[in-house]
Amino acid sequence: MHRDPAQTERRLHRVLTQRLWPAVHRPGVPLDVAGWAAPGEPVPVADGIAAPYRPMRAGEPWGPAWATHWFRISGTVPREWAGRRVEAVVDLGFDGTKAGFSAEGLVHLPDGTPLKALNPRNAWLTVAEKAAGGEEFTFHVEAAANPLILDSGPGGVPFLPTGLGARAAWLEGAADEAGAPLYRLARAELTVFQRDVWELCQDLDVLSGLVAELPAESTRRWQVLHAVERALDAVDLQDIPGTAPAAREALAAVLAAPAPADAHRISAVGHAHIDTAWLWPLRETVRKAARTVANVTALMDDHPAFRFVMSQAQQLAWLKEQRPEVYRRAREKAAAGQFLPAGSLWVEPDTNLTGGESLARQFVHGKRFYLEEFGVETEEMWLPDTFGYNAALPQLMKLAGVRWFMTQKISWNRTNTFPHHTFWWEGIDGTRVFSHFPPVDTYNAELSGQEIAHSERNFKEKGPAGRSLVPFGWGDGGGGPTREMLGRAERLADLAGSPRVTVEGPADFFEAAHREYGARAPVWSGELYLELHRGTLTTQLATKQGNRRAEHLLREAELWSATAALRVGAPYPYEDLDRLWKTVLTHQFHDILPGSSIAWVHREAEATYAAVAAELNGLVERALAALAGPAADEGAQVAFNAAPHARGGVPALGGAVADPAAADGGVAAERGADGELVLDNGLLRVTVDGRGLVTSLRDLATGREALPPGSPANLLQLHQDFPNQWDAWDIDDFYRNTVRDLTEADEVAPAADGIRVVRTFGDSRVEQLLTLRRGTRRLDVDTVIDWQEREKLLKAAFPLDLRAEHSRGEIPFGHQVRPTHANTSWDAAKFEFCAHRWLHVEEPGFGVALVNDSSYGHEVTRDVRADGGTTTTLRLSLLRAPRFPDPDADRGRHRLAYALVVGASLADAVREGYRFNLPERRVPGTSAVPPVAVTDHEAVVIEAVKLADDRSGDLVVRLYEALGGRATATLRVDAPGAVAVPVDLLERPLPGTAPLPGPEVPLHLRPFEILTLRITTP
Repeated sequence: MHRDPAQTERRLHRVLTQRLWPAVHRPGVPLDVAGWAAPGEPVPVADGIAAPYRPMRAGEPWGPAWATHWFRISGTVPREWAGRRVEAVVDLGFDGTKAGFSAEGLVHLPDGTPLKALNPRNAWLTVAEKAAGGEEFTFHVEAAANPLILDSGPGGVPFLPTGLGARAAWLEGAADEAGAPLYRLARAELTVFQRDVWELCQDLDVLSGLVAELPAESTRRWQVLHAVERALDAVDLQDIPGTAPAAREALAAVLAAPAPADAHRISAVGHAHIDTAWLWPLRETVRKAARTVANVTALMDDHPAFRFVMSQAQQLAWLKEQRPEVYRRAREKAAAGQFLPAGSLWVEPDTNLTGGESLARQFVHGKRFYLEEFGVETEEMWLPDTFGYNAALPQLMKLAGVRWFMTQKISWNRTNTFPHHTFWWEGIDGTRVFSHFPPVDTYNAELSGQEIAHSERNFKEKGPAGRSLVPFGWGDGGGGPTREMLGRAERLADLAGSPRVTVEGPADFFEAAHREYGARAPVWSGELYLELHRGTLTTQLATKQGNRRAEHLLREAELWSATAALRVGAPYPYEDLDRLWKTVLTHQFHDILPGSSIAWVHREAEATYAAVAAELNGLVERALAALAGPAADEGAQVAFNAAPHARGGVPALGGAVADPAAADGGVAAERGADGELVLDNGLLRVTVDGRGLVTSLRDLATGREALPPGSPANLLQLHQDFPNQWDAWDIDDFYRNTVRDLTEADEVAPAADGIRVVRTFGDSRVEQLLTLRRGTRRLDVDTVIDWQEREKLLKAAFPLDLRAEHSRGEIPFGHQVRPTHANTSWDAAKFEFCAHRWLHVEEPGFGVALVNDSSYGHEVTRDVRADGGTTTTLRLSLLRAPRFPDPDADRGRHRLAYALVVGASLADAVREGYRFNLPERRVPGTSAVPPVAVTDHEAVVIEAVKLADDRSGDLVVRLYEALGGRATATLRVDAPGAVAVPVDLLERPLPGTAPLPGPEVPLHLRPFEILTLRITTP
């Protein structure tokens, strides 16, 4: 053997790719192919099979964007192939490098039985395991012409604006022609599967990966190279099938050499991360899930040790409803222990933007589906691709019976490398969950030698821990794991020079890792902030507004329906609420709610949210009408307050007869001595200059001026926003280098409820109404924007004359404390962060809160002025205008609102956040409505009031401590003899807890504790 390993590796690569892999399916004979282009949306399988087909040839084009094309493929096995394994190879025109982002197909028998999927990395179909010769066969392929939206542009950046993400005009019937075809049928052949050649390819593939990772001068590397040379010499390229056994024999010894006993252990978990929507609409995800499940269940037939995880209950629910024949296969394989429902959630949601109660329901509906359909109590939270993780999740996981947490996304951090792979994650309340970040740094692993070696080399707990997890399989419709991946796993199970690889489920890994390392694992406390994708806090405002409004309407619908059921015996809308919750939960998926999907997805989401809002408003109105009773006269009204704090004479979570004179309008504007406009309600004086900017916010009780000298508030600022990559996802910090302050006003004038300000810039127009209501220190800013910018970011700035060391921003069931400085790279990386309804800053004795009705992106900076004072500036991100994947993202008319609360404590921030998002409702009637449940402590917030899901009639109340301290309080339940039982999120009694007597239920809560009580009455 020569001594040039690089030459051996080059030789191996060429022989393997150009000769051996192509020889796996040889010889080949053409198949008979016919096709039918389905008009419009996908048709039922029976219709596709019965359609009028026409003959087709290889090379013929098919499929305009988003079309479905049915292929009928038939043939006869040659007599001389008797005894051989016969496979059809069908290439629909795949881009072989983009599994999941190309044409896809699902293959059916003539009776409609699904067989498996066709994908770029998986284009074969079994015709006969051992042919008799002469067999006739027919397959029907439902093929999807999904456009390749994620494609390379200049400089290799795969993000170019494209109109392909919109719903095709021909689907709407707006075009006479269906559009240009995207694909060409490349190959349809009947072949012999050459098993020995395939096995040789697998041997060489694994050894090639091993050689690339072994130390250059290691004995093992030279042993493998020598064996590879002998195997390549043994192959006759003119008779590959005949010489493959001899070549394999040359490799047998090096493949049989075992790994040492202390080798790193890898749990290879088969999965296929399928985005519930992204570069395709929801309807296509149903088909992607069907193709993937058909594929992996077929693979299980040939590989009994194969295990596959599916982690989104919604996708399985779709299969149950729309592809029951595929769903049956999943249930069969689940019963055999091969198909593993996992993840515990309805979808894999965004956990920055999703509200607290919605996250609770993600667990409720996800876990309940798995329990009811598969009899499985899932114990893991499987979120490989979500864009950061709020610090309330550990407690929510524990309350849902979840023990383990897995993600991979934090490895995408741009600035700081996360210091752990196996660790305890501690939430804001102190709950800890055993967690793992796979060091392989991908959730679409192929089990290549390079990936396996990287997983071991990158693992940060080497020494005290000796195992990690690798999620493997093609996602997003790529078909999941392949037989080639399983072939690699078989060879890597016990191979010298490599970690030991075992195909198993996530519970197997977590149980073993916990036994091995749980007592010594490090702790990470607080949020898991992703140093990337910060733009998802702002992109596609209409989608975010739809979700925010739906979350609050669901709260109202449950509260008032439960109150009406208990007070007046009105029927509780169980089915409607269940269906509507699931719809909202589905749209919280981590590429829908963050705004990172194609136009089709977001336009469809906006329509869905509008329908959800209309239906929920109907439920609320019916319940309130039943509660308010008949009106004694035409003007009699009952005011209802769904917020968890009393306001204006109306109790929290109840209703009171309204005082017609107690209007909630703003004070009138007056002219100041210098011509400025002034709003003054006796508590706060607001001054607005001729530019429409707020120049003074004075707390009249203390005389404290909130604004620094010469620094106006409610300053709209426009930035250039063109990130290096990931347009809809990212805001890069250099956006701050360019800014335009919008200080020119077209109009500044008094209005009926405040001050009206109109500005125009570029092709955009913004109209704001500044309102100061009686009895508050809250300046409301109602904003209507006709937004026509491209690649711009709009922010609203509020500089404050105070020194705040930290900010506090609302997250689910609590708040996150963040420094206002950039002392470390970790602090500096959080230049844009998520807060929900409020953001609060304070110095001792004086605080300010910024509340909003639909914004999530926030920023806090701190500067020292020339006069020695400190300016702390709050900025709220209002709108973006990225061009990929939706080139018209956010363009159009929007209405949003935010407000500044001066002299606000932390409790004020919590209260005003709820009030701002849950406006009072007034309906005709005369009946006061006491709340069915209420607390007596400002820190103890009731998040949900509903009837139990099991239809027992029990009342369920979920509450939490909101201020970050301990709280002793009383929950008053308006039911004599009531007994409250602490329950988990699925409303099952918590072990080790005792029933609490009512109707005044004593509560003792630790900081940020979430407590769910199931209340029964005699």
